[in-house]
Amino acid sequence: MEATQSMCTAAGGSSLAARVALAALVSASFYCLWKSTRLKTTKSLTHHQKQEEKLQKPNPQPCCRSKVRNPATQPNGCCKSSSTQKQENLNSGCCGGGESPGKIFFASQTGTSKTLAHRLSKLLEENSIKVEVIDPRSYEPEDLAKESLVIIIASTWQDGRSPDNAAFLAQWLDESSKDFRVGSGLLSKCKFAVFGVGSRSYGATYNLAARAFFSQLTGLGGLALLPAGEGDQDDGNIDGDFNAWCRRLVESLLLEKPVAGENNLAEDGFSDYFSGEDSEEDKEEDASGDAIVDLEDIAGKASFTAAKNGVSRKQFGKVNKVSKDFSGEKPLSLEENGPRAMVTPVIRASLEKQGYKIIGSHSGVKICRWTKSQLRGRGGCYKHSFYGIESHRCMETTPSLACANKCVFCWRHHTNPVGKSWRWKLDDPLQIVEGAIDQHTKMIKQMKGVPGVTQERLTEGLTPRHCALSLVGEPIMYPEINTLIGELHRRQISTFLVTNAQFPEAIKNLTPVTQLYVSVDAATKERLKAIDRPLFGDFWERFIGSLKALRDKQQRTVYRLTLVKGWNTEELDAYKELFELGKPDFVEIKGVTYCGSSATSTLTMENVPWHADVKAFSEALVARSNGEYELACEHAHSCCVLLANASKFKVQGQWFTWIDYDMFHQLAASGEAFSSKDYAAPTPSWAVYGAREGGFDPEQARFKKERRHGAPPTNS
Repeated sequence: MEATQSMCTAAGGSSLAARVALAALVSASFYCLWKSTRLKTTKSLTHHQKQEEKLQKPNPQPCCRSKVRNPATQPNGCCKSSSTQKQENLNSGCCGGGESPGKIFFASQTGTSKTLAHRLSKLLEENSIKVEVIDPRSYEPEDLAKESLVIIIASTWQDGRSPDNAAFLAQWLDESSKDFRVGSGLLSKCKFAVFGVGSRSYGATYNLAARAFFSQLTGLGGLALLPAGEGDQDDGNIDGDFNAWCRRLVESLLLEKPVAGENNLAEDGFSDYFSGEDSEEDKEEDASGDAIVDLEDIAGKASFTAAKNGVSRKQFGKVNKVSKDFSGEKPLSLEENGPRAMVTPVIRASLEKQGYKIIGSHSGVKICRWTKSQLRGRGGCYKHSFYGIESHRCMETTPSLACANKCVFCWRHHTNPVGKSWRWKLDDPLQIVEGAIDQHTKMIKQMKGVPGVTQERLTEGLTPRHCALSLVGEPIMYPEINTLIGELHRRQISTFLVTNAQFPEAIKNLTPVTQLYVSVDAATKERLKAIDRPLFGDFWERFIGSLKALRDKQQRTVYRLTLVKGWNTEELDAYKELFELGKPDFVEIKGVTYCGSSATSTLTMENVPWHADVKAFSEALVARSNGEYELACEHAHSCCVLLANASKFKVQGQWFTWIDYDMFHQLAASGEAFSSKDYAAPTPSWAVYGAREGGFDPEQARFKKERRHGAPPTNS
């Protein structure tokens, strides 16, 4: 009995001791948790305070070298101790006089990246960060190993290449990053940042040059200060994107820590580099957890993994894929009421500066100089000579300011948007027509009182009879193009529609127009790519498909050839083969118009053919057509020649290239099938090829300006 009681007593004591031990353990755990939380909170508050102090006072104190000092106590020539100096940003301008300033390189073809580079330089200087803007063509790439800060603002040029001024730098980085003898630590002491400028409409090559720079600098051991930024010229907000990236860059430099966040650059084009396995070092650091630095309060996005000597490549080497539609373009961001407008404020300002009147969100109208000329009785355009339009009653407009090409001879200087499919807000076709007529008549009224303008011609001009749908962009991209054409015809306005031969299905679905043009800027795939710089990867197949689609049209069809001397004037046999595909009624051959120097084009006056050159090319082309086409008309002032299908438009020696516009409108309104010969009209003698008038209407008063660029070559 006593033994039993003794055992119970012992068990009770043991249970009590266990409970006491458990309570002590729980208390200790709660204390440790509380202590840990408090320490983290204190550390976070201290971090925030230091950060706020740096952001509020980004400029460091002026260097004490300007003060009187005791060399004996200041061996380094500075009032700060060596330990303090190490904590200074050596690029900040204080105590860093022995170190070269950071370098901002611009890879620029049109000047956009150069402008952004200088803007960034000014911002960094305002924050006491010494930098200098460098043109890569004047820099020795081997000196990169000596740099402590490198910033690259890079545009992407043709085929995803770097612009010409940075071609050697890009080549050197590419070769060095692949050369095992160079090693992956060449730029281990160099911090870098990259911002790309591109056009998302080019799909896989979008910002490829910037992606390459970022990849190569990382591969050589450089430390990315922040994810590579991107700017899309298509969305019109490149300044906003760049400014946001710059602010994060300045924060990173002032805090001397990389700023985390999403890498905006798309993966396409460099997936072979970015999709590789993480290094063992990265995996070990991820597992340790000791190197995790919380920068959510700085970037507001995500933390990142820091390596022993900086930041793991893993964070900045990987990127997020950008979802795309079938054409490879960026999905359209929606506004409150649907898709965004095609014409952004930046694009609008640029086009309006060139004299365009913007209609709605994606259309435009502009008065042609030939409209003004015939209002003054000084002659009409080549369409007046070839087809009998009244130039002073012609309205030049487009329902789509966007284009799928960036032609080297584009006289709009590439200020219009680009795209491969319609992804913008859609305006009503009736409103576009009414808006175009309204803006056009306002511009006509401004001609009142101009010398030579009579009241009769002014009154006629206020009622347009022709519409050239060729102002800028690609009108056939507009989804409601057929409705718009019908509205113009209902108003007895003829239609001359020009397409860049990249939308064959749209050509097939097009309702009858008065005259349908296809731009044929080159006869071979290589030349077409060089001249038109198309967005589509299958541009040649689309081009051929467009020509074939033209063959099935029953209305008047035209090949428009723009001759660029030294580019596309020697491929006569190839042009003849293209004639067989589309069987056009007419072929317009016109010399390119020089529109001044442009960073996007290497054309000079040497590339502009004289009228004699255009005539020689036309005659050679006719000789290869086996009598199918003949020389019909010319307009010497425009350096333009018209070839016509002789079997259709030459009757008993008389040319019928002009148009019976009243007959066309009757046929179009009937709803019945009709052909181009049904509304042909006789061509006046003064417009015929070889006439002494050279295509100038004798009823107009010839006015010649004094020319200062030489005389045309003479045949001797």
